[in-house]
Amino acid sequence: MNVGRTDWEVVRARRMAEPGAAEAYDAARLAFTLGAKVRQLRGQSGWSQTELARRAGMTQSAVARFEAGGTVPTLPVLHRLATAFGASLVVDFIAPESTPPSQPRSSGTAAA
Repeated sequence: MNVGRTDWEVVRARRMAEPGAAEAYDAARLAFTLGAKVRQLRGQSGWSQTELARRAGMTQSAVARFEAGGTVPTLPVLHRLATAFGASLVVDFIAPESTPPSQPRSSGTAAA
C-alpha cells in the first residue's frame, strides 16, 4: 500500500458511519439481488429484455435498469414481472432467530 493513500476498508467504514448509509447500502443490495433474479429467470425463459418488457407491460429500458440493480421496484412492478414469468410473488418477513423483535419506532403521532 502506498503511503498517504487511504485503504478501501477505512473509506468504507467512514461512509457506512454516515447517517442513512446503511439503509442506502441495504436498498442497493436488495435492488441488485432482485435484478439478478429477474435476469436469471429471463435467461431461463430464453427471452430478450424487450420480450419480458412486452409481457410485463414495461419498457425495455425499465427492464434493463431493473436488471442492473438501478432501481428498487414497487410491489406492483414485482407482481407484473412474476405474472410475466408465470410465477408467484412471495413477500415475507422473517424474524431473526437469535434476537427478539425491536420496539416499533414512534411515528410522532398519538394513537386515536
